[in-house]
Amino acid sequence: MTDLLNILISESFWAASLRIATPLIFGVLGALLCERAGVLNLGIEGIFVVGAMCGWMAVWLGAGLWGGVLVAACAGAIFGLLHAILTVPLGLSQHVSGLGITLFATSASYFTYRTALPNVSSPPRIEPFQALDIPVLSDLPFLGPVLFQQTALTWLALLMVLLVWYVLQRTGLGVAIKAVGDNPDSVDAQGLSVYGLRMGAIVAGSALMALGGAFLTMSAFDAFFFGMVNGRGWVCIALVIFAGWQPGKALFGAVLFGAFDALQVRLQTEMGALVPGQIFLMAPYILSIIALVIAARSVDYPRALLTPWFKGQR
Repeated sequence: MTDLLNILISESFWAASLRIATPLIFGVLGALLCERAGVLNLGIEGIFVVGAMCGWMAVWLGAGLWGGVLVAACAGAIFGLLHAILTVPLGLSQHVSGLGITLFATSASYFTYRTALPNVSSPPRIEPFQALDIPVLSDLPFLGPVLFQQTALTWLALLMVLLVWYVLQRTGLGVAIKAVGDNPDSVDAQGLSVYGLRMGAIVAGSALMALGGAFLTMSAFDAFFFGMVNGRGWVCIALVIFAGWQPGKALFGAVLFGAFDALQVRLQTEMGALVPGQIFLMAPYILSIIALVIAARSVDYPRALLTPWFKGQR
C-alpha cells in the first residue's frame, strides 16, 4: 500500500500519465467533433495509423517536425473527407464506412511503408520532438516536471481542448455543429447547410485524430512500426461516451486512462514476479470499462447520431 501511494504522488507518474494521454486527447477530441455533428467515425484506428506513418515519413524525407505534423493532419483530413462523402450526402452506414476506412488507411500505410523501404529490417530513426525546458516554470515543484517538461505536441493537445471547448460553447459555429447532431431539420430550416457542417466537422475531427498518431512517431517514439497504435483509436471512441461529448471531461478521461496505463507499468515492475504480466496489461482496459459503464448511465448523447439526413425528407 505504501509503494502504491508513493507511485500515485510521484511527479514522474503524473508526467508519464499526461504523456500517455496525449494521443488519446487528440483522438477523443476528433471523435467528439464528428459525433457532435451526428456522425460516428470508426475510421479512427486507421486514421491514427496513417497519421503516424505520414508524419514520420515526412520528417524522414526532410520536411521538419512541424512539417510532419501538417502532413499528418492533411492525411487524416483526406481520409475524413472520404468517410464524410460516404456517410453524409450518400447516407451509407456509418459503421461499415468507418470500419472500411480503418482497413483502407491501415493497409495503405503499411503498403506505402513497405514500398518506400522494401529492404529495411528496422525502421529508420528520426529526431523527435524534445521535452520543453521552460525557465523557472520547469523548476516548479510537481507542476514543473508534470506540465512544463512535456513536448510541444502535448501542449498542442491541451490547446486543442481549449479551442474545441471554445468553438462548441462560445461560437455560432459550435451551436450549429451541436444542432446538426441533434436536430438537422432545424438547422436546414435556418438556411444552413447540414451537409457542409457535418462534412466539415468530420474532416476537422479526422485531422485531430491523425495528430494522435503523429505524436506516437514524432514524440513518444522516433520511428514507425506496425502495430504501434495498438487499439488507441477504439479507446478514444469509448472515452467520448465517458466524457458525455464534453471536451473538458474528454481531457479528464484521457488522463485517467493514461494514469491507469502508467500505473500498470509501475506495478508490473514492482510485482511482476508475483502476478502474471497479462493481468497488468489488461488492467487499464478493465478499469476503463468499469468507469465507462458508470459514466454512460447518465450521458446525453447527440439525438441524430448515426441517423442519415437527406434534404427534403422528413
